[in-house]
Amino acid sequence: MATWFRTYYEDEDLWLYFEADDEGWAARQVEVRGQDSRPVTAASSEEVLHLRDHADLAAMGRYERQYGVLAEGPLDGWQDQPQAAEISAEEFERLWVEARRALGGSA
Repeated sequence: MATWFRTYYEDEDLWLYFEADDEGWAARQVEVRGQDSRPVTAASSEEVLHLRDHADLAAMGRYERQYGVLAEGPLDGWQDQPQAAEISAEEFERLWVEARRALGGSA
């Protein structure tokens, strides 16, 4: 079952929002800069895996420049991070759509 949550990375003034799959890995990730609420990441594991399997390194580089880099590894211990909280699927979806639009892509 998917879970949705947020944490705050104070050193970079970033809000990190995750949709985690049943195994605790990032399925989708949104990062929003706290100072101006500007999205800087909106990456999807499905898209990353598709590029890995069907495209070249240049395509992956373009994706990462446009949408950022997806967290690697299980997201264990997120509950212990600063300002961590579960969020609703609807809230995550709203943030996802806004971030993808701002970064120049479709949701």
